[in-house]
Amino acid sequence: MSTIHLHATTTSTPEQFVAGLTDFGPGRSKLFGNSADEYLQVHDQGPTHADVTEGSGGIWERLRYDWSDTGRVVMRTTDSNIWGGASGHTYTFTRRPDGRTDIDAVVVRQGKNFKGRVVGALLGSVGKGVLAKAFANTVRAIEVRNGR
Repeated sequence: MSTIHLHATTTSTPEQFVAGLTDFGPGRSKLFGNSADEYLQVHDQGPTHADVTEGSGGIWERLRYDWSDTGRVVMRTTDSNIWGGASGHTYTFTRRPDGRTDIDAVVVRQGKNFKGRVVGALLGSVGKGVLAKAFANTVRAIEVRNGR
């Protein structure tokens, strides 16, 4: 199992970032490079939760999104072709006195089969830079989306 910790500071407010995280409409891939539009399927959505399948490059996962806590978005993997167990993502937002927002993201990857264990091990070592770059791209894309 790999646990990857990522951090960024953004000009977006927590509400703006959550709005980006929970926008499951067309063009999601412009905010999240690892979420190709052809994989996107919304199974259920309410005011503070969603059940969504997304992925790219032959890897998909079904996630249960929960943003009922205004300072946190929790995404738990409920099904996937390679992830299982404790897999998921947690984003925590902290408002700064200067008006910016600190974002702490934790990505947990627990492979449920051979491919998942290999990909998870790679993400936990050499692949962390790839995830960090994707995270930075998402932060910038959400800032641009909000005109910041």
